Amino acid sequence: MKQNNLAVKLVNISKIYQLHHEKPTLVENIFRKNSREKFVAIDNINLEIEKGEKVGIIGPNGSGKTTLLKLISGIATPNQGKVQTWGKLVSLIDLSAGFHPELTGIENVYQNAMLLGMNRKETGNKLKEIADFADIGGFFDAPMYTYSDGMKLRLGFSVAIAAEPDVLILDEGVAVGDENFQKKSSDKIEEFFRQKKTIIVVSHWLEYIKRNCKRIIWMSEGKILEEGGLSLTKKYEDEFSK
Repeated sequence: MKQNNLAVKLVNISKIYQLHHEKPTLVENIFRKNSREKFVAIDNINLEIEKGEKVGIIGPNGSGKTTLLKLISGIATPNQGKVQTWGKLVSLIDLSAGFHPELTGIENVYQNAMLLGMNRKETGNKLKEIADFADIGGFFDAPMYTYSDGMKLRLGFSVAIAAEPDVLILDEGVAVGDENFQKKSSDKIEEFFRQKKTIIVVSHWLEYIKRNCKRIIWMSEGKILEEGGLSLTKKYEDEFSK
């Protein structure tokens, strides 16, 4: 595959966590190693995704789906291997991450927008659009510590979609705000699916995957078990109905 057609390339990616089964005392820290266990969340994955592809990732809980998305989006770093992405990448995971509690909503918008690749002028031009979509009223000028968790997520979502991503990372668990806002955010994501954007989505809702994705990746125990088209969702359903 030609590199200029790629949106994402993963080469020999692994992510390993250290699990601590007991809290060591100071003496134990000094004189002996405390009990640890390695958990391999992602096990030597190679993957290429072309520009404009809509890719659905399926698999049981604990298979490494969300960890893979975090590695692609840069939220987590691999223990080994290389992650490459092309174009503006926006992740709809950990939407409130990076907000500073002492800064106002507006100040946080400028800060987060900069991290997403927007300059100050671009952000200023989209400030009203962001405020209108978030719909948090006068809190836009208030410090972040006065926000509810839902308000933080709404503002984070509004900044993310305003960045006009080339690559969108999506976890089905994103349910932001009240019923009206969830409908509005779902409509916006559906709009992205209709555009020539690269979208990588994790979901247990197979009908959602079938409707929106042509390429399916089945993960298990940190590995890519199989890749294919829509028929793979039927095979997956059959396997887990046994």
